[in-house]
Amino acid sequence: QVHLGESGGGLVQPGGSLRLSCAASGRIFSINAMGWYRQAPGKERELVASITSGGSTDYADSVKGRFTISNNNAKNTMYLQMNSLKPDDTAVYYCNADVRRYPSAPIVRSWGQGTQVTVSS
Repeated sequence: QVHLGESGGGLVQPGGSLRLSCAASGRIFSINAMGWYRQAPGKERELVASITSGGSTDYADSVKGRFTISNNNAKNTMYLQMNSLKPDDTAVYYCNADVRRYPSAPIVRSWGQGTQVTVSS
């Protein structure tokens, strides 16, 4: 079993910053990639940013230039630095990880429980 624990959400004023963390634990041989998704009320879950184990990143157009994704492979941890936050960024943020639990195992995607980010004055 792989567990993803998220932290760092909260309430922030427009223009403020937050840093989300996601730590993967359990039986892990390797992690191919990790990512952040978000879901606002009444909307579909959408990709925010992703990062591979090699450091390649991808961002939604709506967050480019404001959010930065990074990882620490040795700690199986991923971060999302969010700057210049807007009310439209309000959502539950979920992390995921594409994990191989042992050398010959298939890659399986695991999800965290989510952390609320609210941007409001």
